[in-house]
Amino acid sequence: MTKQIAMIVARSGIRHGMVNVQTRHTTTSIIVNEHEPLLLEDLEHLLEKLAPRSGDYQHNDFSRRVDIPPDEPANGHSHCKSLFLPTSVNINIVDGQMQLGSWQSIFFVELDDARERNISVMVMGQAAQD
Repeated sequence: MTKQIAMIVARSGIRHGMVNVQTRHTTTSIIVNEHEPLLLEDLEHLLEKLAPRSGDYQHNDFSRRVDIPPDEPANGHSHCKSLFLPTSVNINIVDGQMQLGSWQSIFFVELDDARERNISVMVMGQAAQD
């Protein structure tokens, strides 16, 4: 998603400022890290150890919850995993470019079953002077 965010920054005309990328869901996250497949696998394993899908979660006890939709998933593990990761990141913009390190990429992390999701992107700062 780094390239898509970079295009949004470029179209904004902001030369100096920051971009905020925020997830709009409670079982997703936005992170900055290295795009290396084994590292991403390590992250997945770590989160599964912290909040295993097979764990016993009060959130999944629908007999004790009120106002839940009929298609509510048993996803207590996903909500618990999200507690360990950020819901947004801020990246500085200098001379119209996001200031990411050589190995840094912006990721959308799905912690539940894959489906259509939304993010919010806000670019703030000083625009180019004509």
